[in-house]
Amino acid sequence: MDSGRISEHGFLADGRSAALVDRAGSVNWWCPERFDAPSVFGRILDDDAGHWSIRPVDAFSVDRSYLDDTLVLRTVFTTRHGAVAVTDALALAPDVRGHEIGLRSPGVLARVVEGLSGEVPMRLHYRPRFEYGRVTAYLVGRDEGVDRHVAGAVGVARIDATAGAARLTLRGEVPMTCGEGEATAEFTVSAGQRYRFSLGYAPTYDGGPPPTPDAGQVVANATAGWRSWAGLHDYRGRYRDQVRRSAMVVQGMTYQPSGAVVAAATTSLPEQLGGDRNYDYRFVWVRDFSLTLQALWRAACPDEANRQFSWVARAMGRIGDEPVPIMYGVQGERDLTEHRLDHLRGYADSQPVLVGNDAWRQRQTDVLGEVLDAAWLMRHYLDPMEPEVRQLLRALADQATRAWREPDAGMWEARDANRHYVSSKVQCWTALDRAVRFGPRLGDAGEVAGWAAARDEVRDAVLTRGWHAPLGAYTGAFDSAELDASVLLMPLVGFLPADDDRMLSTIEVIERRLSHDGLLRRFDGDPAGFVICSFWLVGCLALAGQRDRAGRLFEQLAARTNDLGLFAEQIDQVTSEQLGNFPQAFSHIGLINAAGRLTEADEQPVPVGAGRREGARR
Repeated sequence: MDSGRISEHGFLADGRSAALVDRAGSVNWWCPERFDAPSVFGRILDDDAGHWSIRPVDAFSVDRSYLDDTLVLRTVFTTRHGAVAVTDALALAPDVRGHEIGLRSPGVLARVVEGLSGEVPMRLHYRPRFEYGRVTAYLVGRDEGVDRHVAGAVGVARIDATAGAARLTLRGEVPMTCGEGEATAEFTVSAGQRYRFSLGYAPTYDGGPPPTPDAGQVVANATAGWRSWAGLHDYRGRYRDQVRRSAMVVQGMTYQPSGAVVAAATTSLPEQLGGDRNYDYRFVWVRDFSLTLQALWRAACPDEANRQFSWVARAMGRIGDEPVPIMYGVQGERDLTEHRLDHLRGYADSQPVLVGNDAWRQRQTDVLGEVLDAAWLMRHYLDPMEPEVRQLLRALADQATRAWREPDAGMWEARDANRHYVSSKVQCWTALDRAVRFGPRLGDAGEVAGWAAARDEVRDAVLTRGWHAPLGAYTGAFDSAELDASVLLMPLVGFLPADDDRMLSTIEVIERRLSHDGLLRRFDGDPAGFVICSFWLVGCLALAGQRDRAGRLFEQLAARTNDLGLFAEQIDQVTSEQLGNFPQAFSHIGLINAAGRLTEADEQPVPVGAGRREGARR
């Protein structure tokens, strides 16, 4: 495919959707209605699924970066003729700042081309494909004459594209030629010249034309909007730049109308090239919820954390005896039924390409702990506790007293068979432990005593059936010999101290057996290193007092982002290629929380004996 590697893409966001732009100036992904809506550019999944590129005609080198404290991307192309910059942004509403950026975003992608030196011949190729590439749009070009507000009186061209439920209008300051389902233009940019392009989206049923505001104003407003948000968050811990960038990525993956954070901006980017584990991640997992809250809290984003908790409480509603839903659409939808897009070849010919995610049907009992842990984190903001929140948390605690005995699909969402996963049991313990800590704020004396008894029962079962003496480690499931990095959550949620002898042994065995060059696989057979698991290892080492090694590992992992500071879900342990959906909120959440634990560790005395495994084999 011509769309480049996953890691070659930059990420744009507007509070309801995202766009991906590669190093060659091609927009290869955009679902303008909302994160999980059909794409109008889907080239990252198939060459024929649509794109919009602006690039030099001749060979070029690339240097790119985000404008400081923004998700506005500036790419500088250098050729033998000179240099030109392309600045890309998704539009924010002009009157919205701070915590509310992303509300009422107009659905506009703006691109500004600026000559820096010499004279650079450029080529534009606009090829929209609606409904994930199924539908070729009908394009109509219009010459809107001369825009007298533009220096040099540049002719303005307009192209309307309509197909099915969507319309796009492209306005640019160069003549464009319409062909069958595509438009092209060639123009030369001299030093000091600027050409502006705005692409607006609107549903077909909306009577008005798609918005196409001035692209220069869109870029300026997006820059000011993102900086107004960044200015409200002053994280002062270790690795400040990395944490601020990751917090901005998480904010960019927030669907602002509801406050929900999607797991990733894309669907079906593979965990293994040519493999079939290609899932749609444009939804909201309760599993991510507690870790997201911790990350936002540590990154000095308490208002976003409050919105997250409120959203989950509303989405979950009243809980009975049925399994708790483990994921939702961005507006709280529960039915996320999966289907295949067989007309798409998939990234690097990795099929199937899927829309929807059938994991919504699974039982995953770890979610009980995630919600109650998040509530405990937010306890000062839940006082007084609203009746519906109290009912929800009590119901989750009650369910944990029963559900911990049941097998489930686990946090890696196994689709073959349910098992008694240790991490699920540990999170049931977390749910019960936090309920007990809430005490009379949550239940009467009898209920609290029942939760405490169940909590102790879960703990005994995990310590007995989760431990595998021949391996010297806690394993992935009860009575199993298979390692699983998810047990690294045990010290992170307070189930066991990180410097407990068995926990230290587990950390060492997992690192030795599953880690390579700082990247930790989830289990034997996992095709690549899983980024958040690698950051969990950092947190465990920090809690165990092995701070120097934890810091070195953090820096090694943080250096594996792409040139814009972005992570996918996984990284190949041999080639270092990023794999999986992109960018991945889980990975950035892992970075923030690991940096926070390192910061907290600096403020604590080193535990006695903490250095005894400092030289453990990597």
